[in-house]
Amino acid sequence: MPQSQFGLFADMTRLSFEASFVIGLRMIKLAAGGQAASAEAQRMVLEKIVTANALAVENAWALATGKSLHSVGRHSVAKYRRAVKANHRRLSRTK
Repeated sequence: MPQSQFGLFADMTRLSFEASFVIGLRMIKLAAGGQAASAEAQRMVLEKIVTANALAVENAWALATGKSLHSVGRHSVAKYRRAVKANHRRLSRTK
């Protein structure tokens, strides 16, 4: 596997581990029920729709302007990792 492909693979692997922690934190919040759980569920769905739509536009533009599939992949994973990290920070705060 070429070095650049390994980097993308490593980024995707890190994303999967980071996302699994956020999923766990969200499940705890959702299991608690109440208004906070409802708000979290709505936020989660809206966040996924907004991120996917924004990324679709960005990736289409990047490919149309000659970016490689590899660079588009790296950009996509980086964008999702930023969102996952922000959710991890938010959900990890004690109140």
